[in-house]
Amino acid sequence: MSKDRAILHSDLNSFYASVEIMLNPTLRDKAIAVCGSTEDRHGIVLAKSEKAKKAGIKTGMVNWEARQKCPGLIMVPPQYEQHLKYSKLTREIYQRYTDQVEPYGMDECWLDVTGSLGVCGSALSIAEEIRRTTREELGLTVSIGVSYNKIFAKLGSDMKKPDAVTVINRCDYQEKIWPLPVSDLFYVGRATDKKLARYGIRTIGELARAPRDYLKSALGKNGEMLWFFANGEDQSRVMKNDFHSPVKSIGHGTTCISDLETNDEVWKVMLHLTQDISHRLRVHDMKANGVQITVKDNTLSYCQYQMQLPMETQSPMEIASAARHLFENNYDWHTFVRAVTVRAINLEPKFMPQQLMLFDDAARRARLEKLDDTIEIIRGRFGKWSIYSASLLGTMKTSGDISHEVIMPGIMYA
Repeated sequence: MSKDRAILHSDLNSFYASVEIMLNPTLRDKAIAVCGSTEDRHGIVLAKSEKAKKAGIKTGMVNWEARQKCPGLIMVPPQYEQHLKYSKLTREIYQRYTDQVEPYGMDECWLDVTGSLGVCGSALSIAEEIRRTTREELGLTVSIGVSYNKIFAKLGSDMKKPDAVTVINRCDYQEKIWPLPVSDLFYVGRATDKKLARYGIRTIGELARAPRDYLKSALGKNGEMLWFFANGEDQSRVMKNDFHSPVKSIGHGTTCISDLETNDEVWKVMLHLTQDISHRLRVHDMKANGVQITVKDNTLSYCQYQMQLPMETQSPMEIASAARHLFENNYDWHTFVRAVTVRAINLEPKFMPQQLMLFDDAARRARLEKLDDTIEIIRGRFGKWSIYSASLLGTMKTSGDISHEVIMPGIMYA
């Protein structure tokens, strides 16, 4: 039997709020929330301080509801550049102990310190040293889970907050992990949680004791994967600092400053979004075989649709046209539209051989690709909006502040 690994999961406590407090010490020990702009309809709580959390403030709560819940709540806008800076500084501390540091968002990382045990001491002592160093050098606190796999390490980092270390090993994981609600397990979202509840599975222990084949038949490969997780059999690696996952999809979305009320208004937003998607497809030398859209209405309900494309493409017009087709053939206008996301999916390398279509005009396609190449060169020299479709002229219901646009990278699973 191979020797167990030493895995840490480090989670910066109330990261966005903690950075704001550090930059402005007068906010210390007060109920604060980092929030999007109410005026631009991005008014939700992105992060909250410990005092705000105790007052009932939750991430994702809309601003007006947060103020009702906590009348003395101090709302501050996010300073993204500062958050990126301190995220990078924290990772530099982690890299003193290992080159296997795998980020999960801006405020969380897995570390494999197995190779450092002979030099730096036990996994617990390394975790405690990281916790102290982060607090002393950066003024931020972390909660760290220590275990022999990534899944249990992440569960451990959630058990004690703030500024704490939790160890989960083979001898005690059933005692510590199995009583927890199954929704605490990584990759168990709301839909999976509800489905498991229908089968009488409400805790991680009940999931672990369920027949593996039964879970596979009920949930597919995801059910079998969750069974392995619950039984402590996760074998996934912690990737090295320089690892870059292959891009599987590229998307871009935005919340509009006022409701979209017609197909034409939605089309303009989609065409606006696909300019960026096309650019990033070119950066990665990829083409899209499919398009997916997500539409959120003004009740905050959302729906999602996708389709295959007849030919691989990087064209913003072709991607936007497919998105428009999906929208107009599926959305019933029961309510107005608040937010739109377009995603290029099923990506392939640009230079992969293509299956030609019998009735496709190859010469015309080549001319359009050359036109798109020329537009890309002009934008590279003179700026993103130096040339664009005439249909984007006039009133647009997107925010003029691009920091509110949601740039969505491809989601990877190692």
